[in-house]
Amino acid sequence: MSQPLRLGIAGLGTVGAGVVGILRKRAALIEARTGRAVEISAVSARSKSKDRGVNLSSYAWEDDPVALAKRDDVDVFVELMGGEDGPAKDATEAALALGKDVVTANKAMLAMHGQVLAETAEALGCVIKYEAAVAGGIPVIKALGEGLAGNEITRVMGVMNGSCNYILTRMESAGLPYADVFAEADGLGYLEADPQLDVGGIDAAHKLAILSSLAFGTQVNFEGIELEGIERVSIEDIRAAADMGYKIKLLGVAQITGRGLEQRMQPCLVPDSSPLGQLQGGTNMIVLEGDAVGQIVLRGAGAGAGPTASAVLSDICDIARGYRGAVFGQPAKTLEAATPALSQRPAAYYLRMALKDKPGALAKVAAVLGEAGVSIDRMRQYGHMNNCAPVLIVTHKTTRSDIDHALASFGATSVVAGNPVALRIEEV
Repeated sequence: MSQPLRLGIAGLGTVGAGVVGILRKRAALIEARTGRAVEISAVSARSKSKDRGVNLSSYAWEDDPVALAKRDDVDVFVELMGGEDGPAKDATEAALALGKDVVTANKAMLAMHGQVLAETAEALGCVIKYEAAVAGGIPVIKALGEGLAGNEITRVMGVMNGSCNYILTRMESAGLPYADVFAEADGLGYLEADPQLDVGGIDAAHKLAILSSLAFGTQVNFEGIELEGIERVSIEDIRAAADMGYKIKLLGVAQITGRGLEQRMQPCLVPDSSPLGQLQGGTNMIVLEGDAVGQIVLRGAGAGAGPTASAVLSDICDIARGYRGAVFGQPAKTLEAATPALSQRPAAYYLRMALKDKPGALAKVAAVLGEAGVSIDRMRQYGHMNNCAPVLIVTHKTTRSDIDHALASFGATSVVAGNPVALRIEEV
């Protein structure tokens, strides 16, 4: 009979307590499904006295997560502390050095140090599993690494931060400006302690970097991501986009092009009838495209105790079953250092600007766009307000450099008030 798989869990916040709760409740089911008992030997967190809603009395306690990782009665180190460096990284490295497998939900650590950690783990015969690091309860890591292993992945795309999606959809449904909804989301506890990780797109970009490596056989490259958060998205843009048949999403997109690896995390317009366009609230959605399977859409809870703990347990069950495998789908030594694409592939763009009430104003704008090589697909002009007329333009496919050239030239026309807004329209 197999010996129990013994866990050391570092971090007893929402996710860690959720993992303990599931293991206590579903121990018999997990053993039946894996053929091996899974037990918790010891735990570690900042405060031993805090009430976490689960009974921890039967587990040994370690104040130091590194000491937890080194315990003789721990086979698998479960890292749920977070943070790209510090105790999380130190304890993970300590576990690997002793030949122990690691399960983690730490997207920041993997996005910044994934290549080195993967090479270390594989050299020592260990595995690092991280289903919970990307999109909460959605099994996207397994989908890419296992279910789609026979495909050449052509594009990865999705809404990867539920807090940002909540803010954008709430702005539209309530007709509220960004600042009001940001304060509401913060008050509800939807944002990280450092909100910039969410609204600045950093959290979602960590996830995109991990998915890119797994999808395209490249080394994790967070620094190669073109990153823009949602802070500048206005209620006017949300309303105008809706009027043109689009929704605004913080969208992550990664694909290999002739120019290199293109990785973007930025506000984009998507058709309101598309699955991404219809995504509401704090839900995540990942779209995967492969040469054999075509397009598949994965949708579900991207955060929370239950969904994220479920993902952690799926990795623990894999280890209990004896499922091994390279950290990023193929041996880390074979992962290529992809060249970041210097420019984005052509796309249509949404432009919003206010034109001064002057004769020929629209003609001057059209002329600037034409000189920049940007052609107009659709245009709408609204009633005057404060001697200006709001104008919306949807372009034909063009390059970002041509759009930027046009934006820089508008000032010389003397007919554009304020700063125009330009957002990419992503094909879904």
